[in-house]
Amino acid sequence: MRERPTMASHRLELPSICDICGNARSTRKHAKCSRIRQRLKQDEWASYMANVAAKKAQGDRRYAR
Repeated sequence: MRERPTMASHRLELPSICDICGNARSTRKHAKCSRIRQRLKQDEWASYMANVAAKKAQGDRRYAR
């Protein structure tokens, strides 16, 4: 099982301004900011992936009554 969904599965919801350093994300490399953001959002990703796994465990129950 993956830790996170693939990058191409949905649009990244990141603004053009870096929320860590406050500069435009297109001006220079933001590897350090990215690592900080990943640490901050680790719990959020864990809960998201737990929800995905629970949904998958339920199976296809679209038309179940």
